[in-house]
Amino acid sequence: MIRLNGTQVNGRDGATIADLLADLGVEPQARGVAVAVDGEIVPRSLWGTHTVPAGADVEAVTAVQGG
Repeated sequence: MIRLNGTQVNGRDGATIADLLADLGVEPQARGVAVAVDGEIVPRSLWGTHTVPAGADVEAVTAVQGG
């Protein structure tokens, strides 16, 4: 089990960051997206290969414009 944006997710251990973004409906090529695994930012160039281990805390954020 991993924690994805604060929600526990079963059955996704070992998924890549790109897989998890797809689960959230976020295109990996989308601009303004950042991902951290256990508090460490993961470069976009690694999203397709960086696997998320069991117990990891993943935060995916999207920048939005406005005020």
